[in-house]
Amino acid sequence: MFSLTYPQKGLPVTGPQLLTDISLPALVVHQNALEHNLRWMQALADRYGAVLAPHGKTTMAPGLFRRQIAAGAWGITLATAVQSAVAAKEGIERILMANQLTGRANMQIVADMLRHYQIDFYCLVDSVENVRQLGQFFAAQQVKLQVLLELGVANGRCGCRSDEQIDALIAAVQAEPALELCGVEGYEGVINGEQPQIDAFIERLVTVALQLKNAGAFRRAQPLITASGSAWYDRVAEAFSQRQARDAFLTVMRPGCYLVHDHGIYQQAQQSVLARQPQLTQALLPAMEIFACVQSVPEPGRVIVALGKRDIAHDDMPVPLRVWQAHTAQPQALDNRWRTIKLMDQHLFLEAPTEHGLQPGDIIAFGASHPCLTFDKWRNFCLVNEQLEVIEVLETCF
Repeated sequence: MFSLTYPQKGLPVTGPQLLTDISLPALVVHQNALEHNLRWMQALADRYGAVLAPHGKTTMAPGLFRRQIAAGAWGITLATAVQSAVAAKEGIERILMANQLTGRANMQIVADMLRHYQIDFYCLVDSVENVRQLGQFFAAQQVKLQVLLELGVANGRCGCRSDEQIDALIAAVQAEPALELCGVEGYEGVINGEQPQIDAFIERLVTVALQLKNAGAFRRAQPLITASGSAWYDRVAEAFSQRQARDAFLTVMRPGCYLVHDHGIYQQAQQSVLARQPQLTQALLPAMEIFACVQSVPEPGRVIVALGKRDIAHDDMPVPLRVWQAHTAQPQALDNRWRTIKLMDQHLFLEAPTEHGLQPGDIIAFGASHPCLTFDKWRNFCLVNEQLEVIEVLETCF
């Protein structure tokens, strides 16, 4: 039915090769769902007059970065200097590092990257000391660095909290000839609150950005204003689409998990988006699954699967979706009687109906909660079509 070796990574597979013929467990991305998600999010950004810089840390898969750019993305967001260098090496020409650039070694990576590649690069600043360090380092390197002021929230993570901090930061950037202030950034995902708290933060982000633009703080006619993770992107898009912000800024959205979606926290977040936006008649589709083999059937109602924390995220327990048995041609969908009850390093404990009939070697597809913490466990993954033929094996660069 299914037996498996990986094709040469990152290259198209020559001839049909069933997913079930490869070494399991394996991370699988379904082509149709992936392409649907690419179109869906790009259409939403276009509708609001925004551009997309999807967060590449979700997959760290340059093959997927290129698909996002081909679908219309303005650039790719990354979290670290090393990730940014990977993207530059793989041909991404516009990179937003949604993080502070700290440490001389990381500054050197970025300086070398800016000299070697023709890229449009941005990073964040939120402290006078970091601005001073960056200004001195990049002046010595004779390289210009584009920075965005980060606006934060109390008890959040990074970002200026007060107007006084903002004023001091602007003055510090203006005192460093090697730095260019190009816009304002925020991340609403750190707010532990409901929609009113999210909306209030986004409104403040727009207000601060407009005030700085009117005061002449930016060195370009159309600075950037950017926010949005994978849960509140619709509220960010609406706020950024208001005329004052739309006319004054290049508005950049940065969701990442939309590309492959999931069967957990982002599926729940999507339901909230659809409830807030009834005009959206379609939803994102889960494109990411892990396929694994039944390893043992030691007692009634208990199935042990060769899958563990080294293979799949465990924010929530993996969700059993479908099973392929050796004597059946089609998969069987699994209902809520099938439940993951425990996960070890490389073993999954599955509660099942006593009459389940599974045997070692049968194959189960699982859904995960949180794509970021699933992709980072894999160096290769399989892109498959509806027939579960492996179209391409793609590489991750964690």
